[in-house]
Amino acid sequence: MDNKINEIRRKISTLRAKMLDTEGSIRDLINRDLDCAETSLGLMAMRREMISLIRERDVLGGSEQGANIAERLRGNYRPARKVLGKWS
Repeated sequence: MDNKINEIRRKISTLRAKMLDTEGSIRDLINRDLDCAETSLGLMAMRREMISLIRERDVLGGSEQGANIAERLRGNYRPARKVLGKWS
């Protein structure tokens, strides 16, 4: 059972990476004023696959807790600031 859940989690992780790449491709196509309909349909198919994988994982007893809004707002997402050399 755990092996199946872990396999599904790996598939979800891989699919998320593919989806991010596809979203970037769509943005590039839009920025160049090109047609992105086919790529968008592929992304929607990936989303359907993601939903089915998540349902399958949940049926097998796996789950994933996301951060609630308060935790997300508390997080520091700012880039680290560079310290410039001091002039004497």
